[in-house]
Amino acid sequence: MNIKNIYRIIDANLNRAREGVRVTEEVARLYFDDAKLSSEFKNLRHELTKVAKKSFDQKKLLSFRDSEKDVGADSMGSLEKRRADLNSIVQANLRRSEEATRVLEEFGKLINPDSAKSFKRIRFRLYTLEQKILGLLQE
Repeated sequence: MNIKNIYRIIDANLNRAREGVRVTEEVARLYFDDAKLSSEFKNLRHELTKVAKKSFDQKKLLSFRDSEKDVGADSMGSLEKRRADLNSIVQANLRRSEEATRVLEEFGKLINPDSAKSFKRIRFRLYTLEQKILGLLQE
C-alpha cells in the first residue's frame, strides 16, 4: 500500500468536501439570508476540518499534495463547464461534498479506522441539509 497516494486521495477529498459545503453555505447565507441554515453548513464545514485534524497527520496531508502533477487537475466534464441555474449549482456542490465524504469514509479506514464513523455521520448530515436547501429553492 502506497501511503503517500492514500494521503493524496484523502487530501483531495477533504478539499473537495469543504469547497462544496462552502459554496452551498454562501447560497444559504447570501442568497436566502438564512442565518440558521448558513450556520448549519458552516458548522458542518468546521466539523470536517476538526475530524480531519483529529484523524490524519496534517503535515503528511500537505507534504504529499502534488497539485502540479495531478492528472485530473485540468479535466472538466461538460456539466462542470456551465450551470443552468442556482439549483444546479447547489446540487452539484452538495453531490461533490457527499461523494467526497464517502471517499473519506472508505480511505480513512486505511489510516485511522475510527474516522469512518465521523465521515459517515457528516455525509448523512449533508443529506439532511440538502433536503432543506433544495426545499428553499423550490419555494
